Amino acid sequence: MITLHSGGVSWQKGAPVPAPVVSPADREKTMAYQIFRRHSMREEAGQLHLKFDSLISHDITYVGIIQTAKASGLTEFPVPYVMTNCHNSLCAVGGTINEDDHVFGLSAAMKYGGNFVPANQAVIHQYAREMMSGCGRMILGSDSHTRYGAIGTMGVGEGGPEIVKQLLKNTYDIAAPQVVLVYLTGEPAQGVGPHDVAIALCGEVYKNGFVKNKVLEFAGPGIRNLPMDYRIGIDVMTTETACLSSIWETDGAVEEYLAIHGRPEAYESLHPQEGAYYDSMITIDLSKVEPMAALPFHPSEAYPIRELIANPGDILREVEKQAADQFGGKVNLRLTDKLVDGKLVVDQGVIAGCAGGMYDNIAEAAAILEGHDVGSGYFSLSIYPPSVPVNLELIQNGVQQSLLEAGALFKPCFCGPCFGAGDVPANNGLSIRHTTRNFPNREGSKPGDGQLSGVVLMDARSIAATARNHGVLTPATEVSYTQPRQGKRTFDSRVYDRRVYFGFGKPQPDYQLKFGPNIAEWPKIPALSDNLLMQVASVLRDPVTTTDELIPSGETSSYRSNPMKLASFALSRRDPDYVPRAQATQALENARQAGTPAPEVKDALGKLGLDESALDSLQIGSVIFANKPGDGSAREQAASCQRVLGGCANICYEFATKRYRSNCVNWGMLPFTLAEGDEFACQPGDFIYVPDVKAKVENGDDTFPAKAVTADGVKDLTLYLKNTTGEERELLLTGCLMNHYAAQNSLS
Repeated sequence: MITLHSGGVSWQKGAPVPAPVVSPADREKTMAYQIFRRHSMREEAGQLHLKFDSLISHDITYVGIIQTAKASGLTEFPVPYVMTNCHNSLCAVGGTINEDDHVFGLSAAMKYGGNFVPANQAVIHQYAREMMSGCGRMILGSDSHTRYGAIGTMGVGEGGPEIVKQLLKNTYDIAAPQVVLVYLTGEPAQGVGPHDVAIALCGEVYKNGFVKNKVLEFAGPGIRNLPMDYRIGIDVMTTETACLSSIWETDGAVEEYLAIHGRPEAYESLHPQEGAYYDSMITIDLSKVEPMAALPFHPSEAYPIRELIANPGDILREVEKQAADQFGGKVNLRLTDKLVDGKLVVDQGVIAGCAGGMYDNIAEAAAILEGHDVGSGYFSLSIYPPSVPVNLELIQNGVQQSLLEAGALFKPCFCGPCFGAGDVPANNGLSIRHTTRNFPNREGSKPGDGQLSGVVLMDARSIAATARNHGVLTPATEVSYTQPRQGKRTFDSRVYDRRVYFGFGKPQPDYQLKFGPNIAEWPKIPALSDNLLMQVASVLRDPVTTTDELIPSGETSSYRSNPMKLASFALSRRDPDYVPRAQATQALENARQAGTPAPEVKDALGKLGLDESALDSLQIGSVIFANKPGDGSAREQAASCQRVLGGCANICYEFATKRYRSNCVNWGMLPFTLAEGDEFACQPGDFIYVPDVKAKVENGDDTFPAKAVTADGVKDLTLYLKNTTGEERELLLTGCLMNHYAAQNSLS
C-alpha cells in the first residue's frame, strides 16, 4: 500500500528512478523549488527568505496578530490579509467576548485594508481554496492546516508572529527544506475515501520523522484518478505528518476547479522538470488502500478498520492503558465498554470542516445512507459543511434533504468539532470523526473535572456506513450503495459578494479600532539578561506534548484576546499545577527587581557559590521540560501564554514542529535542547543556572553549560541552542518580536 524509500530519486521521463548521486542542485527542478524561487527575496546558500502572495487567519488568532503588528508599527496591510470567523463563532463562553473580537476584526479590516469573512460563512481553509488559491502561489496562514497543494498553491501554517512579519513587509526565513516525492499509482476502491489514504500516510511517516519539516510533492499517474475534493482531503491532512508544506501536479481537474471558482487565469500547469532531484520518496498504491481508523490520541495511530473489528479488545485495551498512563490514573477511558456481543458500538459520528466537510464526502455519505437511517438510540450524526456556497450546492442537489431525512443533523460552517467547541461527546463516549485531529481533550472533555472521551478518525464513507448500522463500526467497503455521479460542480460567489468585506487596497487610517472589554494589550516583555536563573515549572515525560496540552483549545480559546486571562489555562488539562508554579516563579523575579530576594533564591545562589550581587545581572524565569513539545496547532498562544507568565525557555530533546519552535523564538523563549541520552533529572521547583547566556547568544554559541540545583545537590547540565539564525538570536536578545520591531522603529 505505502512504501518508503530513504534514498534519493530523480524524475526521468515522467517517473522516478534511483538517483546515482546526491544532487541538491537538481532540487531546483522540483515544483516546490520552482515556486520557492518566485517568492524568495534574496539569495543565501541553504536559506530561503520568502514573501507570500496572501495571508489568512481565523478568530482565535487575528486579534493577537493585529495587536502585535500595531505595537510594531503597522500602518496598512501590504498584501491581501483575510480574517475568517470559524472557530469561536458558536462558543457561548464569556458573554460578549467572541462577538467583540469579530467586531474588532471588522474594524481592523476597515482601518488597515483587509478582507473580513463574517461568522459561519466559511471555514478558513475552504475560503482560501475557493477565493485565494492559484497555481504557483504561496499562502501563509496562522493555522497549522494551511495546505492548498492540490490546487497548485503552497500553503504554510505558522504562529501569529510569522504573519506579523509579513504584515510588516519582512520575510519568512527558513533553512532550505528537503523535498519528498509522493508517487501515486492506482485508483481507490469504492468506499475508500481521502481520509483513509491520509491516515495510512500519517501512520507510516509521523513517528519515524520521515517527512518532518520537509515538503511533500505529489506526482504520478494516480492523481488523474482522484477528483479535486479527494485530492484536497488528502492534502489538508499532510499537516499531521509534520511536513512543512505540500504541492501537487496540476491538470485539467485543477483548471476546471479554478474556472468554476471564477479564476481561470490562476491556472498554470505544474510538473517536475526533467531531472528533478528528490531527497526521498513515498509510493502509494491507491488501489490497495483500505478503510482506516486513527485511534486516540493521534492521527498516526493508524489501523485498518478490518483489524479493529477483528481484534477490538486487545487494541482498545492498549488505548485505555495509554490514557491511564497519560493522565496518571486520575481519569479513565473505558473503550472496551463499547463492545456489545463482540461488536464495537460507537456513540457519535461527525463529518466536519476543512477535511471532512467537502461536497463529495457529504454526497457519498448521503448515498450510503439512502433508504436507511441513523437510528433512535445513543448514536447521532452531525455534518458541518465547509462554506455557504458548498451548503447551497448540497441543498440544490438534494443531498442535505436526503441526510436530514435519514436522521443526520446539519450545522453551520464551523471548525468546532476539530478543537473541542462543538459536539463534545458524553463522558467515556467514543466519537468517530472525519476531522483533522484526535489529540487528548481536543474533543472538549475536561479531565480535571473527571471527564474523558475519545475520538477515532475515519473517513466520511465509513462513518456513514456505521451510521447506517446505528453505531456498529462498519467499513464503507462492506455496504452496498450507488456511488454519486461526478457531475458538473457549481459555485455561487454572490454569497461572498453580499456578505464579505473586501477592503484590501482601501485602508482607512483614521478609522478607529473597536475594542471589547476583554481585548487587552500585551504585557511588557523583558529583554534577555546577562545570566539566567530558571525554575522548573513543569516536567512532561510523554513521548510527545501537543500544543493543545500546552494551551487547551475549546472554550478556553474564547479568552484569546486577553493574554493574561488566557494564560491562566496553560497546561490546565495536563499539569494543573503549572500556572501556580509559574506565577510563583514570576513572583520571585518581581521580588528580585524590588531588591527583596526570596530566601529560596538566596539559597540557590549559595549552592551555586554566588553572592547576592549576582542578582543584579540575572533574570529569574520559569521553564518547561518536555521530551518533544509542539505537535499540532500553529497557534502562538502555546508559547505566548508561557511567556506572559514569566517563562523564559523550553528544554527538550527535540521540537515536534518547526512552527512551535518558531513561536518560542518569536516570543523570546530560548529553545534549548538536550543531547540524546543526556538525562534530565530536574523536578518542578528545581533551579537551573545558565551563566553568560546573553553573551553566548550574541556570539552565536550553540553550547550552554549550565548548573542544575536539585534536592540531590548541584549537577552539571549541558543545554544546546542549535541551528539558530542571526535574526532569531536578535529576537531572543530583545525579548520578543514586538521588542525587536520597537527597537528598530526607535532607530528610524
